[in-house]
Amino acid sequence: MPRRGLALQARTRWLLLVLALLLSLVLLTYLLECAPQTDGNASFPGLGGETYGKEYYLALLQEQEEHYQTRAASLKRQIAQLKQELQEMSEKLKTLQEKKGPGINGVGGRPGTKEQAPSDLLEFLHAQIDKAEVGTGAKLPSEYAVVPFESFTAMKVYQLEMGLTRHPEEKPVRKDRRDELLEVIEAGLEVINNPDEEDEGQEDADGLTQKQTFNENDFLEGYYRTERDKGTQYELFYKKENQAEVRHVALFRPFGPLMKVKTEVLDVSAQIINIIVPLAGRTEAFSQFIQNFREVCIQQDRRIHLTVVYFGQEGLSEVSTILEAVGR
Repeated sequence: MPRRGLALQARTRWLLLVLALLLSLVLLTYLLECAPQTDGNASFPGLGGETYGKEYYLALLQEQEEHYQTRAASLKRQIAQLKQELQEMSEKLKTLQEKKGPGINGVGGRPGTKEQAPSDLLEFLHAQIDKAEVGTGAKLPSEYAVVPFESFTAMKVYQLEMGLTRHPEEKPVRKDRRDELLEVIEAGLEVINNPDEEDEGQEDADGLTQKQTFNENDFLEGYYRTERDKGTQYELFYKKENQAEVRHVALFRPFGPLMKVKTEVLDVSAQIINIIVPLAGRTEAFSQFIQNFREVCIQQDRRIHLTVVYFGQEGLSEVSTILEAVGR
């Protein structure tokens, strides 16, 4: 019995060894069959199941590189051309400035050098401030010559020219006026928050030694008026909450000298003047108007076209008759 058991174990071991060798052989054969190609003509999968070799991708990369190099060369040429044009324009501008002269000239102004022009303009602006009623008053012939102030806040403008018949508040505030007043408010804040030596001395004399920073919310109200030949005067008031002191800032925007924009000759020999008259009834007044129109416009200058827009039916036939008589 023991010998038979040993023989059975030996056969079993040999059988397992043979099976292991067979499995190893099958696995080795499978690996050899499924191993990828390692030569220089290896293929790569492409779109739609197609395969492309390494040479295809190398050629594609080389083509892209040549394209980018060509594009870069074209951009370099364009940059060089633009630099050359800019240099030519700068030289032309310099030549024109030398011919025209460096002075700043208004209508009736005198030419000057580069150093004289800013100083002359500054003197002119200071003269505008001295002539305006900013620091001192002016003698006026009557009360009708007084230029009134108009008041404004950060959101509203109150106009005195409306009188008592209409609400003085401007609704809505025009964009140009709103932008102007906001700029003035910010300029006043700049003066208060960044005072010069003169303003600092005045604050020390008034006992305002504590440094405070104001913002747009501290603006109370302002007044402004425009003198047509001098400029616009602004009176601004700022106040911190829970404080008794009120900061007053006076600003003036002087008008500069007149500058020539262009001169041209207009040919009006063949220009037609169009007159449009809306009319409803009032045929007698229209008949008198047509008589004046015939004497002033038709007999003296025929380059006038009259259009009558009539509303309603009553009196339409009479108006048509009048116009037909004028046409004949």
